Amino acid sequence: MKILAMDTSNQVLSVALLEDKQIIGEITTNITKNHSVRLMPAVEKLMKDVNVTPSELDRIVVAKGPGSYTGVRIGLATAKTMAWALNIPVVGVSSLEALAYQGMLFDGIICPFFDARRGLVYTGAYQWKNEKLEAVMEEENILMTEWLAKLKTSGEKVLFLSQDIELFKALIKEHLQDQAVIADTSFQLPRAVHLALLGREKEAGSVHGLVPNYLRLAEAEANWQKQQKEKTDS
Repeated sequence: MKILAMDTSNQVLSVALLEDKQIIGEITTNITKNHSVRLMPAVEKLMKDVNVTPSELDRIVVAKGPGSYTGVRIGLATAKTMAWALNIPVVGVSSLEALAYQGMLFDGIICPFFDARRGLVYTGAYQWKNEKLEAVMEEENILMTEWLAKLKTSGEKVLFLSQDIELFKALIKEHLQDQAVIADTSFQLPRAVHLALLGREKEAGSVHGLVPNYLRLAEAEANWQKQQKEKTDS
């Protein structure tokens, strides 16, 4: 099975090709540039470099969020369009779950997170059990201080993974002290290859049924819903 995976849900742009569990090729960048103009050229370059044609693909896997609203939409729109045109399955995988995959050798709680501004983070907690990654705390959009208080009560070592680790490192150490483990910088960036490894095991739904997982509404949408509710109540 040949799988094309793509992640544009945050600052990192990553695309990868797998055949079964073998990595054929991967392109990952961590630069602040527009994913909408860089994603397809990256996909085309990768497929050309490894001599794989679109007709050879069996499945597409995409990061469905949480993360940047624009980034998530770009990835899903591209993946769904390609899957529809090629008539192959498309699978969405949590951006947090894919990042947590990188802690597969850690014996404890794995905490991936992304900065959501104003002290908030998108986060969740995972553990490897019987060679499978399992969620032990639900993903949510929460103040980092509140999240750290929850993790502290577990009493377990916690591995933190995030491209935004420097923003919260001091706070993490302050609240969890020796309970906190900060991963090496080489493990902090999301990689599409982990999306592919997770997505190959998940059941594919319909193309139109794949929707983003923002964990919270965009401010404009939240304000619109509030206005509609006020009109209904008045």
